[in-house]
Amino acid sequence: MHRPVSSHYRIAGSALALLTLAGCGSSSGGDGDRPTTAPATTRAAAEDKGPVCAGEAPRDGLHVLRGGGFQLPGGGGVQYAGARADGTTREATLRDGARYESGQEQWTVEPGAQVTVSGHAYTVRQICSYRVVLEPKAAKDKAALAGAPKSMKPSGGSADAPLCFTTNPDVLAAAAAGFPAEGEQLSLVGNGGVQRFPTGLSLTVSYLDTATGTAGIAANCAAIPVASYEHVRVGNPVEFAGVQFEISEITEQAVRLTRKGA
Repeated sequence: MHRPVSSHYRIAGSALALLTLAGCGSSSGGDGDRPTTAPATTRAAAEDKGPVCAGEAPRDGLHVLRGGGFQLPGGGGVQYAGARADGTTREATLRDGARYESGQEQWTVEPGAQVTVSGHAYTVRQICSYRVVLEPKAAKDKAALAGAPKSMKPSGGSADAPLCFTTNPDVLAAAAAGFPAEGEQLSLVGNGGVQRFPTGLSLTVSYLDTATGTAGIAANCAAIPVASYEHVRVGNPVEFAGVQFEISEITEQAVRLTRKGA
């Protein structure tokens, strides 16, 4: 039989390098299954011990995406650095700070856990393979996250924080409107280019490997790496700006994602 031609490239850059978040202390597992060598366009997602999500996400919870950080009210931040699933429950490794720096504190948490970041308390409401949902305990923190930005137009860099790190429904609606409709595909071309969206989010395919049928997708917003989905396969869920997608195809040229329902 004719073997499919494989391609594999990576994009260098500090923004992507710092998202290779190695656990320390209480280490997390997950993503340990080795990929198969079936053609990328027909490969199903690697078997996950599951569940995909544990816990219930509140409507106004803040979403910290896998491999990325979220800037919190008061100048602090939190990262979703690692995950583990045993078939019944999920755990997440959270790291202090919106972006990676050496020596940061980190915690291994389950749904319902309480964490304090920069003096602000949060409850871990949901842990998924692709996100962690936190709920602020203080009313003033909830109000700060839900506040309306001065402008709905991104200006670039850290000034876009009110558009990138928010639970404001108008901002989330504007972000969602920038993506294809439910059931349609978003195609991210794997040529090293950056695809930008209306509220400051940018997406880049960090690597494609058709031999293993895996790819990496990096997301940045307000000059902060907000997600780094590594080794994703067809069928894996991902999320950007509050919108959920499923990896539907990985080719030598692109990663295609199908938008899911709310």
